[in-house]
This record gives sequence, C-alpha cells and structure tokens, in this order.
Amino acid sequence: MAVASRPLVPSRLAVAHSSRRRARTKVGAFVALTKPRIIELLLITTVPTMVVAAKGWPSWSLVVLTLVGGTLAAASANTVNMVVDRDIDKLMRRTRERPLVTGEVTPAAAMIFAVALQVAAVAVLVIGVNVLSAVLAFAATAFYVGVYTLWLKRTSRQNIVIGGAAGAVPVLVGWAAVTGSLGWTPVVLFGVIFVWTPPHFWALAIKYVDDYRAANVPMLPAVAEPDDITRQMLIYTWLLVTLSLVLVPVAGLGLLYAIAAVVLGAGFLVCGYDLRRHMDPARSMRLFSYSITYLTLLFVALAADVLVRS
Repeated sequence: MAVASRPLVPSRLAVAHSSRRRARTKVGAFVALTKPRIIELLLITTVPTMVVAAKGWPSWSLVVLTLVGGTLAAASANTVNMVVDRDIDKLMRRTRERPLVTGEVTPAAAMIFAVALQVAAVAVLVIGVNVLSAVLAFAATAFYVGVYTLWLKRTSRQNIVIGGAAGAVPVLVGWAAVTGSLGWTPVVLFGVIFVWTPPHFWALAIKYVDDYRAANVPMLPAVAEPDDITRQMLIYTWLLVTLSLVLVPVAGLGLLYAIAAVVLGAGFLVCGYDLRRHMDPARSMRLFSYSITYLTLLFVALAADVLVRS
C-alpha cells in the first residue's frame, strides 16, 4: 500500500528569513548600506563642537547644512565599506543580513550610490558651509576607505585604533564649519574620540570574537590574550579620561562640564576594570553600551556648559 507523501512545507527559519527579506524595501536596503546607527554617533559629536566654536548656538541653517553634508559623506564611506567587505560579511553572524550579502543590492549599484552620496556631500559643504569643512569630510571618507577598509582591517591588530581616526573627523568638520579654521580645541576633541574608539569597538568585538576569527579579521580580541585585550582597553580609557579633562582649560569650559567628565570617566573606568576581572560577553556588552552613553552625555555636557554661560 502506497504511503501518501507529505507536502513540502518551508521551515520556520526559511519563512522568517523570507519575511525579513520582503519586509525591507529597496529604499530600506540602500539606507541600511549607510549604517545609520554609526552616523548617529557622528552627529552627536558635531553639533556640540559647533556650539563650543560659536560660543553659543550657531545659526540653524549652518547646523543643518553641516549635518546634511557630514551625513552624506559618512554614508558614502560606510557604503563603500560594505562593498569591499561583502566577502567577510557573509561569514559573520552579525553582518550576514546586510543588503550586499543577501543580494538586495548589487555591488555596482552600491558603488554608484556611494559616489553620488560623496559628490552631494562635497557640494553641500562647499556651497552651503565652506571649503575646509568639505575637504575634511572628503579626507575622512578617503581615510576610512583607503587606510582602514582596504588596508588595515584585514592586516593589522591595530586596525580599529588607526582606522578609527576617520570617526573623529566630524568634530573637525563642525569646528571648521563655524570658524573656517582649526585650533587646539578641535584637536583635543579629535583626540577624545580617537582614544574612545578602541575600548568602544573592542568591547563589541569580544562578544563577536568567533565571527572575526571565522572571517580571518585580526581584530584585537580575536588574536590576543584576555589580559592583553583588557590592559589595552584600560590604557585607552585612561587616556580618554585625561583628554576629556584637558579640554577644560583648552576650551575654557566650566564646572558643569568638568563634573560630567569626571563622573562619566569614572563610570567608564569601573566598567573597564570589571571587564578585566571577569572578561565575558555580558560584561563586554555592558561596557559597549556604556561607551555610547558616555560619548553622548559628555558632548551634551560640553554644549550645555557653553550654552548656560553664554
């Protein structure tokens, strides 16, 4: 007696994956290429820097044009990064749903999109702000793509340390947008974000260390011993706290910012030493989350200190 075959039913996993694919529109896929969450952090640092440079609130039109230009430049850099890294993104759990991995966007379309974004960024900044801000924004893109993405990311354990400089450029752009020049204050602000980046990113990399090993990316947590990882994270954290306080005399800041810098820095160090005692994914993600809160509140305090005294 023949046994009736059961109809083929897609697995729940396949259905869920298909649903996610259909749920993201073509526009949403292109937006995802720009890494919006990373851009948010860049914008958080730009506006307070402009407030310090202006010694008060700058004109709304200048703020909007600077943010639009900076956003377009960062979006272009992030898109090119995804094009270059699509081979390793498909090997990592954290990135395997990115549009270039799933096929929602082709590499050619993504590159055209990236070039268009960069051209628009330069146009907005040159016409609406000034040439120096445009040059700085373009230089950040070139550095992120050429130095970090194409060279250091796959070859050096110090990749995010050096490559992270690109993420610190928005403060220079913000300062240049207001003053048309640079000075010691934006340089120190650049240094704050530069030394903030390693402990911030390495904390995330600890959780996803198996991904980096699978993709053969020499991110520090994937190639170093726990003691070395946490030691370097603490070195950069101490440098961060120091530079955040150096900013007080350099930028002529007041008590509000100084107290915030001390309290927020102490919290960062507490999280860092806790991770050093017991390095595990839960503690690393706690440090990662705190690092975002730290940067946000530090720059909010920076702007508030200037505005309440202006």
